[in-house]
Amino acid sequence: MSHLKNKLEYLTKVSLDRKLKTKWFLIANIVLALIIVAVTNIDSIIQLFGGDFDNATKVYVIDETGSYDLLKNQIESITTSIYGKENVSFEVSKYDKTEEQVKKEIEKDNNIVAFIIKPDTQNVLNVSLISEAYIDTISMQILEQAINATKVQIAIQNSNISEEELNKIYSGVTINRIILDETKKSEDENMETIMSTVFPIVILPFFMLTIFLVQMIGAEVNDEKTTRGMEIIISNVSPKTHFFSKIIAGNLFVIIQGVLLFCYAGLGLFIRKILGSGNIIDGLGTNISGVINGILTTEFVSKLIYIIPLTLLLMLITFLAYSLLAGILASMTTNAEDFGQLQTPIMIISLIGYYLAMMAGVFKGALFIRILSYVPLISAILAPSLLVLGQIGVIDIIVSIIITLIFNYLLIKYGLKIYKVGILNYSSKDLWKKMFKALKN
Repeated sequence: MSHLKNKLEYLTKVSLDRKLKTKWFLIANIVLALIIVAVTNIDSIIQLFGGDFDNATKVYVIDETGSYDLLKNQIESITTSIYGKENVSFEVSKYDKTEEQVKKEIEKDNNIVAFIIKPDTQNVLNVSLISEAYIDTISMQILEQAINATKVQIAIQNSNISEEELNKIYSGVTINRIILDETKKSEDENMETIMSTVFPIVILPFFMLTIFLVQMIGAEVNDEKTTRGMEIIISNVSPKTHFFSKIIAGNLFVIIQGVLLFCYAGLGLFIRKILGSGNIIDGLGTNISGVINGILTTEFVSKLIYIIPLTLLLMLITFLAYSLLAGILASMTTNAEDFGQLQTPIMIISLIGYYLAMMAGVFKGALFIRILSYVPLISAILAPSLLVLGQIGVIDIIVSIIITLIFNYLLIKYGLKIYKVGILNYSSKDLWKKMFKALKN
């Protein structure tokens, strides 16, 4: 027994070292760290290399209709509603010179655009927009919305409607929300925040690491088979020992990689906090802290006590399930192309779980989505999402864990039979028949 344990430990260490102690792993993680830190500080980087989010586009208005003040107010109002502050995108000013002169101004400074507004008996306004180059979609939509709103306002004024009536038309309707249970309101708001901001940070890495785990184990087993190294290994250790060494090493590697990814994200937010960056992803670190503090001040914190450990447990045993499947299928293949075909169903299942989790709020606790939360491979992503939204309870996620554990047991029990036959199989002919034959033995 001790002898077998030593062999398992040795093979696991060798397999893990092959992944960790490589130039590829070092380079990949340096690149990942740089990308994650860069993404969380993208505005600061752009500003460093000459970009400036505070450099507003200058909007010159040549107005022949007397609508300048209306247009300026509309642009400021729209930008305020989008960005939370005035003139973040545009500096609007009246231009008293000719159209030809403004064109020369634009040629000198490509940060200038010009509105030429003329009266039109049919369409109220005849508007031209002059720019040096293409205007981005968001800016164009703001300007179009502003000019259309100005046109409507002028049309109403021309209809001899009083200013008081006009204000009534333009005044928004305030909806007085009455929520009988204020504690529910607070919890629902926090859950919505988690699903929209925090939880995707967990879902996406899990999905990516799952794909990586499957491909990595498959590639390693295929490599040993194509180089005929498998025959040498199996002559010294049992297929069972070899199988578990690959599974353990693969899961340890993915856990290490996952921890590193969260460390890189934390580093990026820490750098952002030091730099005091704003705009674009304004105060991301502060916002996350606010979310956490808001959650901790409500009764939702009591739910986190079991949501977090149950979610982590379910994810870990699901990693195990994916790795078991990858190892079993890879053992039956003779090359990377064969494994690519066999892993496609696994990838499809993973994608289904990912998209269902992202749309969890749409299903409103429907029976079919609750049933799917019990399905192994899918449940690790879907069940925690539904739990946070309150569509399932803690009993449901415990059931998901139990079902996944049973699924893993069956994979180990019957997968080993396939693995023992598959690792010494060097023919891609009738793969499925060979797998079913192995199960019968």
